[in-house]
Amino acid sequence: MILSPIYLASTSPRRSELLRQIKVDFQVLRVSVDESVQAEESAESYVKRVASMKAEAGWQVSLKDRPVLAADTSVVIDGHILGKPETDSEARRMLSMLSGRCHQVMTAVAVQNALSSHCLLQVNEVTFSALSEADIDWYIASGEGHDKAGGYAVQGLAAVFIHHINGSYSGIMGLPLFETVQLLRQVNSGEQ
Repeated sequence: MILSPIYLASTSPRRSELLRQIKVDFQVLRVSVDESVQAEESAESYVKRVASMKAEAGWQVSLKDRPVLAADTSVVIDGHILGKPETDSEARRMLSMLSGRCHQVMTAVAVQNALSSHCLLQVNEVTFSALSEADIDWYIASGEGHDKAGGYAVQGLAAVFIHHINGSYSGIMGLPLFETVQLLRQVNSGEQ
């Protein structure tokens, strides 16, 4: 499978790692968009909007010679979007909410080029085991979840908390590879 070179509008090391895994030639673009949740906005709409905004922002700063790929991931429980924790106490609150429960990890992937923009949403379910205070203390002390949606990394130490996954492992990491390849093929073929 050969895909044309792209720009990646993300500095996430996980997204870069996943694209390298499937041998995509890419160049990273640093973009910044307002990721605030709008009033009455559903989690699905939020994730798709932010991914699309990142792709558009990437397109604006690119050389416009190849498609721009962007993504956004949110952890959602009881309809609440859990972003990246800014403090240890916020991380503790998030992990306590996830403890012993099933939650959703939503990742939207967007591609922008000169002719069109496309966005797909991928939704996964993750079930955590019950976490003790000691488990939460240990994980927070690791520092691993500080820059991750929901305060944890599926590919890291938090794997010991995950009882069950229904969906895409790469999607939970932040870039669902199946959907990403479908979008890139669509753009490469010139479909609108």
